[in-house]
Amino acid sequence: MGDVLAGIHASWEFEPDAVLIRFERGIRTPKLFQALRERRVPVEALRAVTLSPGRRGTVVLHAVPRPGADPLMEAAAGQLKEGCDPYRLVLPAERGTLAEYYADELRARLPAGAADEPADRFLVPVPEAPLHFKAYDAKASFDGERIAFRWFWTGASTAKWKAGDQSFRTAELSDVQWRSPDVLDGYLRLVRRDAAPQPAQADQDPAAVVFGLGYGPVHESLPFAAAVLQAVRGAGPAVRELVREPAEAGRRDPAGVADRIRHLGELHRAGLVTDEEFAAKKADLLAEL
Repeated sequence: MGDVLAGIHASWEFEPDAVLIRFERGIRTPKLFQALRERRVPVEALRAVTLSPGRRGTVVLHAVPRPGADPLMEAAAGQLKEGCDPYRLVLPAERGTLAEYYADELRARLPAGAADEPADRFLVPVPEAPLHFKAYDAKASFDGERIAFRWFWTGASTAKWKAGDQSFRTAELSDVQWRSPDVLDGYLRLVRRDAAPQPAQADQDPAAVVFGLGYGPVHESLPFAAAVLQAVRGAGPAVRELVREPAEAGRRDPAGVADRIRHLGELHRAGLVTDEEFAAKKADLLAEL
């Protein structure tokens, strides 16, 4: 095909074997679209194409991804609001005939039986690492191999402070759970491969960060979750065995401890921590070295 269909907030370029979706940047464009910028969706990643009336004199061209084809949609698990679905192209109603033509062209290119078979691997790329965002109780970062949670003094629970800052290799994980920050009690939780039970409440789980008003927004935390999920699913059994290493019995990363001491000092100077609390907590942190 090679033609471009421009809609509201995005345009679709139809390649022979894929759809290249380019998202606009602007005040009214959903922040998730701006964060994604563009996505190349192989035709084999799609299970159906629909065209339906939209709101306020629009039509909606919707490419429906196959289960298991897109880590972003797998992480979202149906929680995205309709207006933030990157597979929906909203167009003025007068372009309905043109949209119907492209919908038919795209349907003709779908692989036979695609609607009935989940993809056996991820087919749509996600934003590349490094990625990071601020949750309510921690700063989460991902460098492509490790996920790190650095707790905030003002947000993290006592259980998380006692556990210390956390670092996880993707090969140590079996899944990623994302509960949208647009709902109550949103969180991002890493599910470990070991059989050890994890606390039911995310705010008590050192393998989870919790969201809150203004913390862990969708456009930051969802691409993060998708990138981690893609890395987790890509780590086979042989790789996991190679990276497995014994725990360091109470030892912490010196750089991480130093960062926490500096943060503690800032709170002390601001008058948010008493002299006694500062001295006691500093001694605890030094004891971890």
